[in-house]
Formats: sequence, C-alpha cells, structure tokens
Amino acid sequence: MLLVFYVLMLLASVCLVLLMPTLWGREIYVHFRGSRAVTCPETRQQVAVNFDALHAAVSGMGGRSKLRLAGCTRWPERADCGQDCIPEATRTAQYTQGEAAPRRTSKIYHLPVLIAVAAAWVFGLVWHSEYLFRRGWEEVLRVDSSQMRQVVEWLSPHLLSVGVLLLFAYGVAWLLTLGGRKGAGWGVLTATSLWAAVILASLLVTGVAGMPRDLLRIEAAYTLLASVVIGAIIGGLNGKLVEEMFHEA
Repeated sequence: MLLVFYVLMLLASVCLVLLMPTLWGREIYVHFRGSRAVTCPETRQQVAVNFDALHAAVSGMGGRSKLRLAGCTRWPERADCGQDCIPEATRTAQYTQGEAAPRRTSKIYHLPVLIAVAAAWVFGLVWHSEYLFRRGWEEVLRVDSSQMRQVVEWLSPHLLSVGVLLLFAYGVAWLLTLGGRKGAGWGVLTATSLWAAVILASLLVTGVAGMPRDLLRIEAAYTLLASVVIGAIIGGLNGKLVEEMFHEA
C-alpha cells in the first residue's frame, strides 16, 4: 500500500512538472491558429494565410516558437514561396471570414496563473521556514527541528499545497474573467474576497478543528498574504504577459 502511495505521488509530481510547458504550448497553439489577412510581398495584394499552429506550439514548449505557414490563398500554385509575410502575420489578429474577429472575453491566461502559484508557493516556503513561523508547527506536532526538517522533505505536503494554490488561483482568474476585470487592484480585491469566502466556509464546516489560536493566526495571515500575491499577479499580468511575448517572437 505504501508503494502505491509513493507511485501516485511520483505520478502527480511528474504531472505538475509537465503542466506549465503543456499549458504554455496550448497558449501558443490558440494564439497562432486561424486565418490572418496580410499583404503578399510578391503581388502587393491582400491574401489570407494560416500558421502551422501545432508546429509552433511544439517548438515553443522548448523555447522560441518556429513559425511556418500551413496555408495561403495563393497556394498550391505558389506553395514554394519564401513565406516573407510571416513577420506581418505575427502582428495581425485572427479573423473570421465575413465578420470581424470576435472579442474573446472568456479566456483564462494560464501563464499568469502558474506564475502566481509559483510565487505564492515560494512565499509559503519562506513563511514556514525556521527563520519565521516553523516553530509553531513544531510545538503542535511535538517534534524537534531535525524531525520537522524530515517532515518538510516529504513530497506529499508540497503537492497538496500546490494543488490548493492552483485551485484558488484558477478560481481568481475565472472570477476576473467572468466580470471582465483587469489590473492588480481588481485582482487583489477578487482574491481577498474569495479568501474570505473560503475561510468562512471552512470555519462553518469544520470549525477550528482543534488548531491552537496562535497557529490559526499564523496560517490565516499566510493565506491572506498569499491571496494578495496571487491576485496582484493574475490581475496585473492577465493577458499582457502572453501577448507581449508573442509580439516579441
């Protein structure tokens, strides 16, 4: 049974490691799919081109995306062209034939969410370090520093904290998207409101679960500050970071 537990923890850790590049690849794919209107360098007339979005996504997961066209209205007659319109195509928005490109208001950008989770997790490591508030946990668990260090080295608590942070961060991103809000201020307000709702629900369902008040204050302060960090990053970078990286590509 213990072997199965460790195997499941290993699989979960591998999934978490692969999560960021996979989601980043999806962002690249979504950004480069669809048709774009450009001016053909040869004829100086407007044509419609399509990127090879899958190739861009796969290559971009390991670094800089390698762009190539998968289609053009002048193809197949001019399929051997030099594809010199690619720089213009990267600066041109996708369009739907016969109508203006729809405004995407329901999109959640995954990269800011993952950055926020990483920042909150690192903040949690510092907060619960021996230099700050680890002693409170040592007193509750009735262990010394060396024993507590062994507990910290366990994988499962870190996976659990990352999972909780991911759920919370995506909840903040979803609420911001639902309300069409952007900016660090709105992010902090949304995150702290969600934090208050989660804390209230936890207290109503489980009470304080016998946790000492000093420890409860330490964890309440950490979760509140982590919520502020998550909200500021997601609200401040919502859409901006991804779009800027694409424009620089």
